[in-house]
Amino acid sequence: MSTPGSNEPVALRLIDREFLIACAPEERDGLIEAAALLDRKMRELRANTRAPSFERLAVLAAVSMTHELLALRKQQGGHDQQAANRLATLRQRLEIALENADTQHRETVADLLPKA
Repeated sequence: MSTPGSNEPVALRLIDREFLIACAPEERDGLIEAAALLDRKMRELRANTRAPSFERLAVLAAVSMTHELLALRKQQGGHDQQAANRLATLRQRLEIALENADTQHRETVADLLPKA
């Protein structure tokens, strides 16, 4: 039985090679999923590349996947900015509505007070 935080070797297969990589038990499933994604990408590249070496496939896959990640981050950043702009607009509208409600409440209370 392993102690929390202890590393255990996980066998990962990329193309026709096997690698043993140590990882924490709670990271095992994510590591296996990442290796499967990398293996699929490397196989895809191998089908479209003439006489690729394992190392070349690994580098091409890394560059391709990093490019995809950066494109997604950039796209997400745009969505984050749109959400921030919408929230700012809503906040302004809420502040105006609260100010109007406060003003109306004060006027109503003033009307109820006896006149001197």
